[in-house]
Amino acid sequence: MYELRCDPAITAIWDSLPDAARTRLAHALVAVCEDPLATTEPYGIDDGVTRQLILDDTIAVLLVTAGMKRVRILQINHLG
Repeated sequence: MYELRCDPAITAIWDSLPDAARTRLAHALVAVCEDPLATTEPYGIDDGVTRQLILDDTIAVLLVTAGMKRVRILQINHLG
């Protein structure tokens, strides 16, 4: 299982999402922490490191560090 990390600014954005979007993102990130490459898509060039999680109303840009088993949220965009 990968460890999920984010800085306080990202946490504030996550907390400001509508309830349903926040819950969907939380559940999706649990799956990402189990298998980041299978549950995300490349962000730009497929380097296996910078990934994006695309949901119906939210996109999260992630940094996957396989050696340290960490996923860091770099950006959250709410589309609604």
